[in-house]
Formats: sequence, structure tokens, C-alpha cells
Amino acid sequence: MIAGVTGDRPTSRLLLACPDQPGLIAAVSGFLADAGLNITDADQHSTAEGRFFMRMVFDAPPDGEREALHRRFAEELAAPFEMDHRFAESDAPKRVAIMVSREDHCLSDLLWRWRSGELGAELVAVVSNHPDHADQVTSLGLPFHHVEVEKDAKADAEAQMLELLAGEIDLLVLARYMQILSAGFLRELGTAAINIHHSFLPAFVGADPYQRAHERGVKLIGATAHYVTEELDAGPIIDQDVTRVSHRDEVADLMRIGRDIERLVLARAVKAHIEDRVLLDGSSTVVF
Repeated sequence: MIAGVTGDRPTSRLLLACPDQPGLIAAVSGFLADAGLNITDADQHSTAEGRFFMRMVFDAPPDGEREALHRRFAEELAAPFEMDHRFAESDAPKRVAIMVSREDHCLSDLLWRWRSGELGAELVAVVSNHPDHADQVTSLGLPFHHVEVEKDAKADAEAQMLELLAGEIDLLVLARYMQILSAGFLRELGTAAINIHHSFLPAFVGADPYQRAHERGVKLIGATAHYVTEELDAGPIIDQDVTRVSHRDEVADLMRIGRDIERLVLARAVKAHIEDRVLLDGSSTVVF
């Protein structure tokens, strides 16, 4: 079942952010009630800085009535309340592409969730700078694109990847893709991208972070999933998790535990985005 679908009934999702003031929940609820639309789920949050965030799920109007409903909402509520808002439909699953390098633990987890129907999205392609996972991906009937990234020809590789992805997807997932994407690539891609990395940043940057963490006697390890921005590993955080380790855990143990956390954190972040549960609040996020 695709998340957001109640039984066999499609649902619509409304996400909004605006200056906080009394009556916002009543105004949105009343608008939907007047349109004869039943609310099935609602979340809201007000910040100390005076911003209001809401995610509301309701029975989807017929296709022929959606455009008029969206237009009326923009005129009657969004404009007077200074709302940034968007609608999303559960019967229009997002198109997702995955980029990966040699480590396949996050890729394999996402493929399993897609096959089981848990992901709630349409997986359209896997792109890698190594050919290692071609058989795993193509055996599932998915396109696999090997785009080698040579040191002095990175721009050519990015141009090839943009030709494959730009305008074709709603989300790009970097499932341990070990190449830095340029600012130009991110701009031309034209859609959100989510990355996953270990939690040792910024303390242990670069190669062998688990070895150096072990040498320092680190007692907590984890993972962070965030949106990709032009500033490396500094995008708005969507999900994180940690677990305790001890002096008994060797480097191989830390790496195994880290991979498990990365799989879970990335899956939760991707699912939150697919289900339209993430709203940006400057450099931070509100995740319902």
C-alpha cells in the first residue's frame, strides 16, 4: 500500500508554512469542510520564532476539481495568511533514482523496501561510478547506468548523469555515493537530493573514520541523513540515530554497526520525504 492512501481511497496532502497567528488550523479545516473533504490526518508545529507549520491529509477531490480547489486555496487562504504551501497526491507516487558507489548496504535495503512495496515510490534507475551492482539491479528489472567519474573529467560525468536524471525524477538518493556533486549539478538536477553519512563528522573527516574513532575510544556511533546542498555535508538534517559501543568493539564491529544504522536512517529519511512529511525551516527541518 502506498503511504497516504486510506484503503482504496486516494488522499491529498497539504503542506504549509506561514507566520503564526490564531485561527490558522480553523481556517484550513473550515476550507476543507466547506469543500466536502474529510480530514484523515493532521500535524502542526509552532516555533519560538513565530513560524507555523502544518501537514494535513484529506480525501482527494476528483481529478477534475483539484485545480479549482488549489486555486481557491491560494486566493482565499494562502495569500491573506502569507502561506508557503503545496499540495501532493498519494495516487501520483514520486519517481526516485539512486546513486551508489561500491558499498551496497544502503542500496540493497532500498531495493528490498521498493520490492516489498514499503518504499511507496516508483524507483526508476540506479546510477553508479562502478559496475559492481549491475547484476543486482538489472535482475529486478531496473535500469542500471554505469557512469565512470575520472579525475580530470568529472564535468563530463555529471553532464551524462544530468542527461539521465534531470527532469525525470522527483528525488535523488545518494546511497553511499562517494563522489562530491558540484553546485552546478545540484542546480541543474532541479529536485531534492538526500545523502547519508556516518555521525563522526566533523571530528573525523576523510578516509578511515572508523579506525580513527576506534583509536580515540568513541562510545557513540551513528548516522545522519540530510538534504544535499552546495555546502558539503551541511544540508538540513532529516533523520539521525546513534547506538552505544564499547572498548570490546573492534574496527570491523564499528563498521558493521555503522552500516546497520545508515540503512535505517536513510530509509526513514527517504520515506519521510516521499510521504511529504518534511518541511524546511531555514537550515533546519520540521519532520512530521
